[in-house]
Amino acid sequence: MKTLKSILIAGVAAVAFAGPALAAGELHIYNWGDYTNPDLIAKFEKQYDVKVSLDTYDSNETMLAKVRAGASGYDIVVPSDYTVKVMVDEGMLEETKPNTMENFKYMIPKFVDVYWDSGRNYSVPWQFGLTVFAVNTDKYKGPIDSLGILFDPPAELKGRINMLDDMNSVIHAAERYLNLPRCGGEKENLKKVSELLLKAKENWRTFSYDTIPKMTSGDVDASQTWNGAAYRMRQANPAIKFAYTKEVMEGWMDNVVVLKGAANIENAKLFQNFIMAPENAGLISAFAGYDNGIMDSHKYMPNGMGDSPEMNMPAGFASEFTPPCPKEVVEMYNKIWTNLKK
Repeated sequence: MKTLKSILIAGVAAVAFAGPALAAGELHIYNWGDYTNPDLIAKFEKQYDVKVSLDTYDSNETMLAKVRAGASGYDIVVPSDYTVKVMVDEGMLEETKPNTMENFKYMIPKFVDVYWDSGRNYSVPWQFGLTVFAVNTDKYKGPIDSLGILFDPPAELKGRINMLDDMNSVIHAAERYLNLPRCGGEKENLKKVSELLLKAKENWRTFSYDTIPKMTSGDVDASQTWNGAAYRMRQANPAIKFAYTKEVMEGWMDNVVVLKGAANIENAKLFQNFIMAPENAGLISAFAGYDNGIMDSHKYMPNGMGDSPEMNMPAGFASEFTPPCPKEVVEMYNKIWTNLKK
């Protein structure tokens, strides 16, 4: 028979080891390259005694292909909004119920009922922002308030432009410049998009996701890019300016989700809750350069970052999230893109 003392000791130990601070084990993360603050990972590892491994990818499509192939070994991936929708619809994610987690109270309300995960049953924000372009204003001093900089550039920028190696961002930007609907699929409109892209390509230098080194090295003087990347460019070269355009701009949000059947589901849930704490969301932004969707996180960012021009869209401009296109439209986009990249 156990003594009362031994029962009490056992009970205290059980409560202690049930706590999240003693989670232990492993967590395998697959995230975009140059996007994860090492200090964030070190803090999580120390707080929960969890060993984290990190691999990186360069596009949603690369990540999806690896996950669809099966046995990826990852617990967490960080897809963009439209890709979360695809993964939810295909049953690729664990329903981890972030909306029941302790730190969910810090999520900015407008990011709760989102088209890709209404009510937040699967995902939590990582970073969000805009995809437009940046220009080295030492090289070009004219206005940069239109996507015409990319598609009908001034003489100073011809042959000096990088475009993202991203089918959706490039094609949707062309649709916005032409004032055409996104994902419309009308053959006449898609013909206009293709013609615009082929003509504009003559003035482009490269297709690359590596926008920061391309701009800061002077390899190009303008690049389609993201606002957070432009923030980091400006730290290296104050002449680099992020553009806000009269055309509606592409908004996006990358999100932390847990793969179906992940080996370390409980540690993955801990990580989802962990990054919704304002001080931890601030660590993500301090490294990556974007806003994060978590209240009170700006005070944990470097001085001036929360008030930076890249993180604060001026009044009078508009952005939009674009849901995934229908399969038949994606097939037509693929044809346009393949022809463009020849």
